[in-house]
Amino acid sequence: MLNAFRQPVRVALKRQYATASTPFVPPRSLQHVDRTPRRPEKVKPESPTFYTGRSDYYDQVNELETAVTHSRRALRTLELLPLPKHARDSLPPAQPAWRSRDDMSSLFARRLTTSRYRRLTELLSELESHQRIASTAGHPGLAGGISGVMRIFERADKDAFLGRGKAKPVKFDRFGRSYTVGRRKESTAQVWMIPVQAPAEKADVQESLPDYSLEPRVQDAFEHTQATRVPVNVTTTSILVNNIPLNEYFPSPADCERIIRPLKLAGVVGAYNVFAIVRGGGTTGQSGAVAHGVAKGVVAHVPEVEQILRKAKIFKRDPRMVERKKTGLAKARKRYAWVKR
Repeated sequence: MLNAFRQPVRVALKRQYATASTPFVPPRSLQHVDRTPRRPEKVKPESPTFYTGRSDYYDQVNELETAVTHSRRALRTLELLPLPKHARDSLPPAQPAWRSRDDMSSLFARRLTTSRYRRLTELLSELESHQRIASTAGHPGLAGGISGVMRIFERADKDAFLGRGKAKPVKFDRFGRSYTVGRRKESTAQVWMIPVQAPAEKADVQESLPDYSLEPRVQDAFEHTQATRVPVNVTTTSILVNNIPLNEYFPSPADCERIIRPLKLAGVVGAYNVFAIVRGGGTTGQSGAVAHGVAKGVVAHVPEVEQILRKAKIFKRDPRMVERKKTGLAKARKRYAWVKR
């Protein structure tokens, strides 16, 4: 009971001693005392997005927005914006090759969400459109500056990425012959197209060819084969499929018409000799494969007709294949009859 009354007195004495223990220091004695504060002053962050937790991402977004604003202002100063619809349609097509979301995340040291990645690609796409306008209008300085900004966010394998799906250029030999491969479903056709030459030009070509001398036995066998061979009437503008004339290999007029159609659309009927080797599939698939190869060869010889053949849907391959049979089914999709008992 007595201790309960003494406790407040001890607390009061402790407080009194604590305040009285602080010595009095005269002002003149404070001249040699270090008055620097114990806590250092806060340094202002370099970026206004320092406290967001994603300062790297928002800094890049701000820089891209600034680049878009400056490029838009420069194009408006040059009176290149806004563009009318017909002028915008005449621009070269866009070829975006931005980094993937995982690759882009490595730039910011954290994984990007889909919405943030989409925001970056939208700004980059707008910059890319400004770059196309500047390069088409003949302002390489402005276009080069915009390209320097976009190069940071482009893929390392940009050329290979943009080259996917593009057909390789058709090569010609020294006689002007083209070699293409056509496909349809499961059929594949190797097609050679040779321009028809005048008799004088043919004679010159024959004279320029080297003389390949054969051994006596090989020469006799070759002459015997030529003598016993059934003669085939081959005109200067013929189409041979597996060394057989077109109308004999494809009895159906629809198949023959399918092969001749690319030549008709391009207006070069009778201008080329066509030789094809086709394998796999049926007659319809083989005729489509030969037509595909002929279309590619025509475009190689006459590039101006490419858009005509593309609109006619001849230049594109038909990728359909036979669907495989499934376990438990009669065929690919057919089911067995179910009888209720």
